[in-house]
Amino acid sequence: MTTANTTDARPENPVPGLTAVVTGASSGIGRATAQRLVADGWQVLAVARREERLAELAAETGCQVMAVDITDQDSVDALAERAQELFGPTLNAIVHVAGGALGVEPVAEADVEKWQAMYERNVLGTLRVTRALLPAVRRSGRGDVLLVTSVAAHEAYPGGSGYNAAKAGEHMLARTLRLELNGEKVRVIEIAPGMVRTEEFSLVRLGDQGAADAVYDGVEQPLTAEDCADVISYALGAPHHVNLDLVTVRPLAQAAAHRVARHQGV
Repeated sequence: MTTANTTDARPENPVPGLTAVVTGASSGIGRATAQRLVADGWQVLAVARREERLAELAAETGCQVMAVDITDQDSVDALAERAQELFGPTLNAIVHVAGGALGVEPVAEADVEKWQAMYERNVLGTLRVTRALLPAVRRSGRGDVLLVTSVAAHEAYPGGSGYNAAKAGEHMLARTLRLELNGEKVRVIEIAPGMVRTEEFSLVRLGDQGAADAVYDGVEQPLTAEDCADVISYALGAPHHVNLDLVTVRPLAQAAAHRVARHQGV
């Protein structure tokens, strides 16, 4: 039964007109985040490499989209120009979702090219976009830099070494940036998801649909992209003096990166 004293634990929707750039928006958490922020009233520029996926997102939500490769400086420079065309000299939020894992080889058998690719996407790509858009965020007077890292940034696990290293680098980028921006009206927020079942993360990592499906075998209710978008929405919508520095979010079935409850028939 609902009573007059019932309150909603969610923060109020942000002031209409707040602006955000969301990377990795063609699928998974990035796509769900762009959808959610538009629903919350944000003006969103959603970016990723795949133009056809972005076109579908734009048709569905009405957000602005742009094909961007965050590992290419010219592409990121073009993103900064497009953001200024759309939103003017200020920007309220950068939401870094682009990244991902490649392979599960142990350190002794590490594929250096995969490590380099993960570092480019998770660390240097995040750096490029932050460096390009941070001046506009600082000018906004209500700015956020939100990074979606992973529990892999904080917990080592067998087969995770390359992804562990890349996400740990991204985590340290966030921590350092928070120190450097202390005293300014810019929050630095890190969301570190555990097991999230999306259509592509494990498939890209393992290169085989059967192996990707097996990651979730017997796990009751892994997180969804929408679960993560809820947390991101909450963090960005909280009163601006409230900074969720680091949020770890896991499914109930997961106690640690390498410890997951599995049941037959789930």
